[in-house]
Amino acid sequence: MNAIEARKICKHYPDFSLQEVSFDLPQGAILGLVGENGAGKSTLIRLLMGASPADGGTVTVLGADNRAPGFAKIREEIGVVLDEAYFPEVLTAKQVGKIMSHTYRNWEQPTYERYLRRFSLPQDKLFKDYSRGMRMKLAIAVALSHKPKLLVLDEATSGLDPMVRDEMLDIFNEFTREEEHSILISSHIVSDLEKICDYIAFLHRGKLLLLEEKDRLLEEYAVVRLPAEQADTLPTEAVAGRRTGTYGCEILCRRSALPEHIKPEHTSLEEIILFLAKGDDNR
Repeated sequence: MNAIEARKICKHYPDFSLQEVSFDLPQGAILGLVGENGAGKSTLIRLLMGASPADGGTVTVLGADNRAPGFAKIREEIGVVLDEAYFPEVLTAKQVGKIMSHTYRNWEQPTYERYLRRFSLPQDKLFKDYSRGMRMKLAIAVALSHKPKLLVLDEATSGLDPMVRDEMLDIFNEFTREEEHSILISSHIVSDLEKICDYIAFLHRGKLLLLEEKDRLLEEYAVVRLPAEQADTLPTEAVAGRRTGTYGCEILCRRSALPEHIKPEHTSLEEIILFLAKGDDNR
C-alpha cells in the first residue's frame, strides 16, 4: 500500500496555481519535496491533509480518501510538523503532554517523556522561553508520541543549526525502520534531503517537474563545465540541459551517454536540482 496517492491535484489562486500534481509515497519510504519559496510545497501539503479543499483531483492517505467523513480518524495516525511550532506560549512541555493525552486516543506519555529527555527539553520551562531549536524539537516529540504511521514535515528543519538538523534527520531515519512508517518532508535544504530520502519530487512554480528515486538521479545525471567549443561536440542524447556563461558552458548530462574522455566531477543532488530550477538555454 502507498502511504499517499495524489492524482491531478489542482488549486487555483489569483496569483498562483498548483497544476495537476500526481505522485505516490510508498509505504516505508521517505519522499523529499523540494522547490523554491513560493513553488507550492506548503499549498500541496495543506491539500494532502485536507486542510484546504482542492479544485480538482483526488488524494488517498493511509488508504482513506481525504475528503471522506472518516478522514478525521485517519489524521490520528499522521504526525504533522510545520515550519513553526504552534503551542500557547504560557504552557510548559509537561502541560503540553497533558493536553495531548486528551487530544489523541493513541497518546503514549512514556514515549513523549523519552523524547523530552533525548532532546534535553526542560519540562517546566515556558514555551515562550524556548529557542527555535527547542520549539521544533517539542513539535517533533509531540508528532512522534501518538503512534503515527505517517510523518508530514513542512520545512521542519528550516532555520535550525546543522547539529540540530542532523539530530532530527537521525530521528526521521529511525522512524522509517518500521516498514509501515513513511515520511513526506518538504525542504529547501537539499543536502538534508540527500541524506535521508528515497525519492525526490521537484516542484517548480506549481508544477511537478520531477519525481525520481534519489539514487537513480545521482547515478543518471551529472553537471559538467566545458568550454563552448567542446560543449558543442557532445552527443545530443548526453545533454539534458545547458547554460552558457561568460567563461563556458554548464551542462546537465546523462552519465551513460557521455564520451569516455569527459569525466564528470562529483555532482550533488543540490547541483542537479538547482540546474533544473534555474532552467537552461533551450527553455
